[in-house]
Amino acid sequence: MYSAGRQFLQIPGPTNTPLPILAALAKPTIDHRGPEFGALGREVLEGVKEVFATEQPVVIYPASGTGAWEAALVNTLSPGDTVLMYQSGWFATLWRKMAEKLGLKVELLEGDWRSGVDAARIWAVLAEDKAHRIKAVCAVHNETSTGVTSDIAALRRAMDTTGHPALLMVDTISSLGSIDYRHDEWGVDVTVGGSQKGLMLPPGLSFNAVSQKARAAGKTARMPRSFWDWEDMIAANVNGFFPYTPATNMLQALKVALDMLREEGLPNVFSRHKRAAEATRAAVRHWGFETQCAVDAEHSPSLTAVRLPEGHSADALRAQILTNSNMPLGNGLGQLADRVFRIGHLGDFHDLMVTGTLSGVEMGLAACGIPHRAGGVDAAMRSLAGNNAPGGLLKGSAA
Repeated sequence: MYSAGRQFLQIPGPTNTPLPILAALAKPTIDHRGPEFGALGREVLEGVKEVFATEQPVVIYPASGTGAWEAALVNTLSPGDTVLMYQSGWFATLWRKMAEKLGLKVELLEGDWRSGVDAARIWAVLAEDKAHRIKAVCAVHNETSTGVTSDIAALRRAMDTTGHPALLMVDTISSLGSIDYRHDEWGVDVTVGGSQKGLMLPPGLSFNAVSQKARAAGKTARMPRSFWDWEDMIAANVNGFFPYTPATNMLQALKVALDMLREEGLPNVFSRHKRAAEATRAAVRHWGFETQCAVDAEHSPSLTAVRLPEGHSADALRAQILTNSNMPLGNGLGQLADRVFRIGHLGDFHDLMVTGTLSGVEMGLAACGIPHRAGGVDAAMRSLAGNNAPGGLLKGSAA
């Protein structure tokens, strides 16, 4: 049955793809061994460094973020190596499972899925590891399943105070291009990213930003790698090319995405995401619900996971909203299945899309008979008005 009006895709990725990027995807495919592609390759390989805030190489794969997870591990480690992983949510869990499948030993620090990586706990483990058996620390910057952002700079400082040589690997799949992130300044060795969230592209590209320390580790790493090999990529990238057929049209679209981010200005992009997140949380508070994130300073600017009261189904609410408003929302993952729904506010959006999304949620709450206090959209609008006003928040705003 035809559903009138455009779909409001408000999951935490893939995000809405802007028309200029769709137009770039639809351009004729060019020769990936020709001079036009070489120029394109050099431009995007250099331009993407700005998003990672790095002067180091960024390797681009025709893959999802899962592929970039694997690339980070196999380029730096050997079978049987120990990695320290912090289980902040579902995606941290999946990265851990991958490491185990690859034959690595995982030392796991379990979190509560409501707060970010605890740098003090990482410090304590590394301080005790006098033999330096731990070769890497893996953390998720923005946990997409929970709406919690971790302080990577604090984690780096904690690692540095121990003098431990472990590599630091960070997943930025749902924060890259949405939340301030600084690969070089924060001393990250491998940053993992994906195309389908803050970069506003469809799924299909993934990234590894790599430090000199990480590349040095690769010289002695014995994990099998061929498709994922950094050095083959970096050697070919010097002239803008790739060692195998790249995702040509996606790279054409990446150029446009980078141009759009540069034109808006990354600080403005980050502020826009924060403003949307604050408005969304204002609505959630007004409705009388909790967010999954329990620490104010760790609320994600790119998504909000909302906890429903006991006895109410988040999946039934999502189904109702999809049917009535043609608006998909993110489902709960792992231990949060059917307990939370996730509102994505990242990528290509503006204030009216935020309030439209929250209107659809509030209508869904009423239709499902879930107890709440009406007027959450008004609270969000007050928050947005305050955050758009000169000097910051207006008196009486609900942010």
